[in-house]
Amino acid sequence: MTLNPVEFDERSPLVELQLDTPVLQHQGRIFAERLSAGDEAALLRRGGLADLSNLPRFGLRGPTAGDQLRAQGYVLPERPNQALRQATGEWLLRLSPSEYLLLGALGDGGARVAALEAAAAELGPGCYPLPRQDSHAWLILTGSQLPALFAKLCGVDLGKPFAVGQVVQTSVARLNAILLNAGDGTLPHVHLLCDRASAHYLWHVLLDALEEFDGGALGVAVLLKAGIP
Repeated sequence: MTLNPVEFDERSPLVELQLDTPVLQHQGRIFAERLSAGDEAALLRRGGLADLSNLPRFGLRGPTAGDQLRAQGYVLPERPNQALRQATGEWLLRLSPSEYLLLGALGDGGARVAALEAAAAELGPGCYPLPRQDSHAWLILTGSQLPALFAKLCGVDLGKPFAVGQVVQTSVARLNAILLNAGDGTLPHVHLLCDRASAHYLWHVLLDALEEFDGGALGVAVLLKAGIP
């Protein structure tokens, strides 16, 4: 089965680029299973780009936002521009002293984050929901060539200044973006969130840059096999 505009829920702004590709139905969500004709496992290790925009993402802001997240069982980063991966797989980013962003886990199809967003109206005063599903596209970049790639596109050093769990709000190819270094010694990978309206432009820019390093587009199946995000 392949993607088509009727079956796809069109949560991803990149759906037009994924039509007629093999479908992966995972935890009630639809993704492109693979996007390259070659060995995607090799691309994953060298330099890969995948679209995670069909996964839930959701923000909270306000003086009681941290307390509300703790009450839901989340462990908070200590300072702004830090992130923690939760025991259930989500990443919780702290963007400012009182603003947080949750990225749903691929393992459960983002169900836990979706449930929190659905109940956001009940979180009480001082905690304001920030829907991100329709404002931000969500991409993931993987592989050993990421330091060179980001040095080329935005000058972010993926060494010690940008350690695992660090968040950078910066410019990538002249677009505002949020970067999270989520990798480890086994497989470097970075989550990137950008303005949804600019997703097509950035996708093509990133793919063009990856070609220099023999990288390319990935489907979601290879991410699941590797255990990320």
